Order: sequence, then C-alpha cells, then structure tokens
Amino acid sequence: MAATAPAQIRPFQPSDGSQVLALAPRLMEGVAHWRDPAAVGRAAKNWLQASIDTAGQPGHAVYVAVADGQVVGVVTVRERTHFTGQTDAYVGELVVASGMERRGIATALMNAVEAWTAQRGLAFLTLQTGAGNQPARGLYRQLGFDEEELLLTKAIQPGHHGQPNIWARLRSS
Repeated sequence: MAATAPAQIRPFQPSDGSQVLALAPRLMEGVAHWRDPAAVGRAAKNWLQASIDTAGQPGHAVYVAVADGQVVGVVTVRERTHFTGQTDAYVGELVVASGMERRGIATALMNAVEAWTAQRGLAFLTLQTGAGNQPARGLYRQLGFDEEELLLTKAIQPGHHGQPNIWARLRSS
C-alpha cells in the first residue's frame, strides 16, 4: 500500500498557474540526450500552459498537490481518441517538485486521475514517458500500467539519402 501523500490533492485553480508552470523544468528529466534542451524546456512549459488553459473545458482536468500552501505536484488529463476509435483518458503531464519525490504525491495525483477516468466510464488510462525516465517508468509499473507502444528514433545526417551508391552497385552487378 502506498504511503499517504503529505499534500492535499485538489482541482487546479487559476491562482495556481505560476506555481504549476514553475514545475515545467522537471518535465525535461528523462528526455533523450540528443534532443535540444532549450526546445524541450519550451515544449514542457507550453504543454503545462495548454493544459491549464483548457482545465475547465469538458474532457479535461488538472489536479494539483498542495503542501504548506505551495503547489508541489501537478497532473493533467484529457480525453483522447485512440487509433482504434475508443476514447481513453490521457495523462499529458505528471510532475512532482524536486525534493518532494517518493512521498506518495505522484501516486495520489494518479489516483485522482483514475477516479476522473472511472467517473467518465473510460476503460483505459494512457500516458507517455521518456524511455530514460526510469523513476517514472518504475512508478507507472507499480501503478499497473503496461507498455503498449514504443517510439523508435534514428538520427539521420542532413543531406543523406539512404544507403550511399546502392543504385550504382546494383547497376554494376
């Protein structure tokens, strides 16, 4: 059984905005080393901003963890159509403030999302995380998530058009 979170979990309020956005740098952890850190940082802030901007819309929710009057964690969720046509709940971001890890806060935030998902009658809760983000992957395994898809990346040198001289070799055979 998970430890009780030392934080109150509640729906996002507009006054939480700056504290939520201050957590964005933590979303850069576990991102592949070949990605541009500045671009990743901008994207992380934009993801959180978009999620808090749509928090009150149907099919969207944001929950925060608050301890001693400070936002120490956030999770965002929205309905998303899977390629099968089924509507799933999708966690866009889950982040806990540095120094607040391993206290049950992420689990408590995910429990709020699971309740949101169940309330809507959705059968699946999905999310994505960086392959190198081992702490997050471990948490998700503990919470009962199974791997469903895998994104593979290959670096391509600009101007490189596949195997060099393959047509020349084929013509000479």
